[in-house]
Amino acid sequence: MLLFVSISLSFQVFTRVEPFALSDTLLQQTEQRYGDIPLQRVLRWQALINNSRGNNDWNKLHKANDFANREVSYASDEAHWGRSDYWATPLESLQTGAGDCEDYVILKYFMLRAMGVEENKLRLMYVRALTQNEPHMVLTYTEKPGQYPLVLDNINPKILPANKRTDLRPVYAFNASGLWMAKAQGLGNKVENSAGVAQWQQLLERIEHGN
Repeated sequence: MLLFVSISLSFQVFTRVEPFALSDTLLQQTEQRYGDIPLQRVLRWQALINNSRGNNDWNKLHKANDFANREVSYASDEAHWGRSDYWATPLESLQTGAGDCEDYVILKYFMLRAMGVEENKLRLMYVRALTQNEPHMVLTYTEKPGQYPLVLDNINPKILPANKRTDLRPVYAFNASGLWMAKAQGLGNKVENSAGVAQWQQLLERIEHGN
């Protein structure tokens, strides 16, 4: 069982206004189980969140996107977890130093929420990566309704508006509040109680209950 499972780290830790701080016990156990390199990665994550809270959203987006793409190496769920589909918590991705497209998006999402970016501006979006001809996930940020969302991605590390990402075909988007069917220019219409967010709901429950 990974370390995150045994540590109580609720969803509120990522969204409250006081400094983001991991416990000494968590840091010590990270070092004991994973070594100094993962520990330093986690410490850089914590420092970046706290040092970025006063920045504007544009800077926060680039810091979170660059950090996740740099610190986490791509690995399929089958190779990394021995499962066909597994959504890792942010700490699991950082402690192991690897993840797939969903894990990059989850890490970026929670980093930005912890930095103070409003939830209603962020969406996890399933897309079709046309160049690779396979399903993919990206994180999107929309400053104002009706604008093209900005896309944070691990395939193309440059943050671009969605209309400039012609290599992606949107499928649907969601966040902690629900599911939106994707449209080319916006967020689409909210759909309640969709099975498409089951993994996301389970992930939030694991973070909330520390298991």
